[in-house]
Amino acid sequence: MSAQQKAKIAEEVLRRFAAALRSVQLYAPGHPLVARSITAFGETLALIHATAPSIAIGIVGDDLVVGDIPVPRAAESMGRLMRQLQDAGIERVVIDRGVPHPELAQLAQSLGGREAKEATTTLGRLKYIRVGRLQVDQRTDVPQGDVATYRRLYDDAVNVAQTMWDSAKTEGKPDADAGLAVVDTLAQEVSQNRTALLALTALKNYDSYTFTHMVNVSILTMGQARGLGMEGALLREVGLAALMHDIGKVKTPGEILNKTEKLTDKEFDILRRHTVDGAEILRQTPEMPTLAPIVAFEHHLRLDASGYPAGVTRSSLNLATMLCGIADVYDAMRSQRVYQEAFPTDRILAVLQRNDGKQFDQNLVRRFSQLVGIYPVGNLVRLNTGDVAVVLKTYAPDPYRPRVRLLFDSKGARIDRPVEISLWEAREDEPQSIEAPLDPAGYDVDPLTYL
Repeated sequence: MSAQQKAKIAEEVLRRFAAALRSVQLYAPGHPLVARSITAFGETLALIHATAPSIAIGIVGDDLVVGDIPVPRAAESMGRLMRQLQDAGIERVVIDRGVPHPELAQLAQSLGGREAKEATTTLGRLKYIRVGRLQVDQRTDVPQGDVATYRRLYDDAVNVAQTMWDSAKTEGKPDADAGLAVVDTLAQEVSQNRTALLALTALKNYDSYTFTHMVNVSILTMGQARGLGMEGALLREVGLAALMHDIGKVKTPGEILNKTEKLTDKEFDILRRHTVDGAEILRQTPEMPTLAPIVAFEHHLRLDASGYPAGVTRSSLNLATMLCGIADVYDAMRSQRVYQEAFPTDRILAVLQRNDGKQFDQNLVRRFSQLVGIYPVGNLVRLNTGDVAVVLKTYAPDPYRPRVRLLFDSKGARIDRPVEISLWEAREDEPQSIEAPLDPAGYDVDPLTYL
């Protein structure tokens, strides 16, 4: 499809969208013209969904955009559509492939009807449509109103990971379309506000470790890749490959995969087969990018020829493999499980740097430490003064000294008006450093709500 054709379809999507909103303003919800305009909107969306798992409609400056295609606000209908989105406090609408007519009808009714002021709440319950803010630069803070949106996005991704796992286990291959759809959405958010998603990967859900680990590794891998300049289709391929890195474990016997004690040598040999099994599963999965089986096969190999599959050597590893390997070790070590306590980030980074840095590319490890920080965004920490704070922003030149928000004083009393401090430039009478990370469960707080 040529650029001119894409631009024409983008403009038609907006016109149909505007017409659908206008129809619900003029007619009762059950009127045939309302149904017809919403159907026409869905048919136009299908033209884009034929080549993309999801499409974002939003506002950038004075223009409306469909995907990455700006549509100048020439017609009055376009201006009206922009105002309706702005009035509802919405700067982006993401619509996934397969969206049913009732959800499009709810979108139109929420934005064009009397429910506009409650649109974000109403639309937050939909499965195929998400709303939020569209950023045009690299944000470092998470808008508080978006925390719920990001949580939902993350939860949806975990559910998709479980669906892909189940389909691989029962049908022999994961649902590639489902994976592409969720990675496309995550990739968009990594490009716009990766800090928000990186913070969400710190959530602890021990009951579904397998699936949260899949999503976390995908996000952490894409976060690194984006920092290296990857974008678009390549970023999505890297994200999907990382999401699928452990899919071979569907063939690992449950008594080994879920064993709470240390594995025997024989059991560990069986577990190691997941790299070969995963590569074979993904190689036979239609629409799965060729990068996916490579990463599944290589992600436990190391630069010094250690790791597994045993006997496999590489003069160099694929860059996506190295990014995924770092993310895999990091997320596995920081996650608390029955047989393992969670490790703090500085201990994990020490593991990534061990053996004189010969197992992992140390330039990538250094960039990773700058990305997540020694104390990642969203972590609850105790300061040298005894105060308790939440980490708001990492500081790349000194990962040990992030920007924090004080929540409790040294006596444990909650601070009514939280104060923000940049530890890298703190005054003498302010906290100077972090002593240790803390478990937020002990303070009855959700750190993400403070971002």
